Amino acid sequence: MNTTPKKILILSANPTDTNKLRLDEEAREILAGLQRSRSRDKFEMITRWAVHPDDLRRALLDHSPQIVHFSGHGEGSLGLALENHTGQTQLVSTESLARLFKLFKDKVECVLLNACYSQEQAEAIYQHIDCVIGMNQAIGDRTAIEFAVGFYDALGADRSYEEAYEFGCSAIDLEGINESSIPVLKSRLNELNSRQQGQALSSRAIDKNRGVVLENPSGQVPLDSSFYIERPPIEADCYEIILSEGALIRIKAPKQMGKTSLMTRILDYAKRQGYQTANLNFQSVDAELLTNLDLFLQWFCASVSDELKKPDKLGDYWKGVLGSKNKCTNYFGRYLLPEMNNSIVLALDEVDEIFKHPTIAADFFGLLRTWHERSKNDEAWRQLRLVIVHSQEVYIPLKINQSPFNVGFAIELPELNFAQVHSLAQRHGLHWSDEQISELMNLLSGNPYLLRIAMYQIARKRMTLSDLKQVAPTESGPYSDHLRRHLRNLEDDSQLLAAVKIVMTADAPVNLASVEAFKLRSMGLIKFQGNQIKPTCDLYRLYFRESLKIN
Repeated sequence: MNTTPKKILILSANPTDTNKLRLDEEAREILAGLQRSRSRDKFEMITRWAVHPDDLRRALLDHSPQIVHFSGHGEGSLGLALENHTGQTQLVSTESLARLFKLFKDKVECVLLNACYSQEQAEAIYQHIDCVIGMNQAIGDRTAIEFAVGFYDALGADRSYEEAYEFGCSAIDLEGINESSIPVLKSRLNELNSRQQGQALSSRAIDKNRGVVLENPSGQVPLDSSFYIERPPIEADCYEIILSEGALIRIKAPKQMGKTSLMTRILDYAKRQGYQTANLNFQSVDAELLTNLDLFLQWFCASVSDELKKPDKLGDYWKGVLGSKNKCTNYFGRYLLPEMNNSIVLALDEVDEIFKHPTIAADFFGLLRTWHERSKNDEAWRQLRLVIVHSQEVYIPLKINQSPFNVGFAIELPELNFAQVHSLAQRHGLHWSDEQISELMNLLSGNPYLLRIAMYQIARKRMTLSDLKQVAPTESGPYSDHLRRHLRNLEDDSQLLAAVKIVMTADAPVNLASVEAFKLRSMGLIKFQGNQIKPTCDLYRLYFRESLKIN
């Protein structure tokens, strides 16, 4: 019988240029739980503080631990935040961590990365270590501590790593913290069990070779999905800004770039901080309401009330000689805001629909700007946070001091970069070479929607990467509906159609009139290279050259 205790190596780093974390409390609580457990003699806990990259390597060599626990800050695709010799942040890349743990694959049994945005590192390390836990988004101090204590309490009671993970998540729930979906487990044992059970899921499919649970890539990415790829520091910045009094966040990007998925995560984060949230999608507005400001603002107030689960009190506030904007302002300022016990985060999705109605748009967006300005001096209005989501440039004539589109915190979602596409492929069970990733990005660029469709099809073995390259720009490919929809929209606008022909014909970036250029960009068909324009990707170039018979 092996009586040698398992070594738990606790590595902590809290650089001086990052937010202060309660790392000492986490280590103290873990040790206290192990010492009171019935299997306390089976574990030896070793702690290292203010860890530098060299310390990480040396600690693994010196102690040969079975369990490695990192506490600190994560920066998503940029890596984990260790400390340099002046105590400031030194990022250690995902690739470096994976390479390091590969050298200890015969010794290390489990790695726990108790740090924000560490899922990408967890998945990379999982190539070599059988059980790895990371965090799929920002995680609060209290949540991190509760998870760690629950995890090690279970190990101290002779539970498996997989069971300990569940106990950690349960510990978060028992404290009434709505963050138990943040820790993500990657386990060879769980994969084996999933394959043996042969689970059949209606909206999901299991890759039988790898045990990867796939999701049909349509619409926004669910909150609990492992296929949402963060684009640091965007998510962290949004989570920080939304906690500010009177915050206004503007999210802009071409269609199907992940705007609504990001908005949903901001709302979820705010809700977990105890805020009230309301989400309005302007595509749901009836057409007749967009022809009359008074009716539109009544719809707006009633819809927000419904989202907040508050009674409709339009009858109390929509009377008298005051104008519609004053009535709407009073409805919020005298009813909705005072009624709530905490701040309200109001998300306005697809506001492009309002751009089509300039008269309504000028008054409505001017009203939002007024509310934002009032939050600087009025206590009640400080409780209102706004998130505005749109695809198009703002062409409606708004006075500079009456527009919400030149204030607040602006986010323009970029395409996924090479490392992020690589991570997305791994989450689909596709362990591709750099050359294969490059081939796919040449065809689809970094559009997350197009990439997910491709990877879903390939992971389900419906086609190979080579097959995809052949059929993608054709009517028999997986993008046929997507491409035809773009073609129909272009055929309804002769100026846009002419502009597309110019861009798709050219072998080098071209100049276009700004209105056409920005409209095509909002559709996701082109991108800027300096002040010039080129197709977003080969998919669009090849399809439109053939469909429009461009030589």
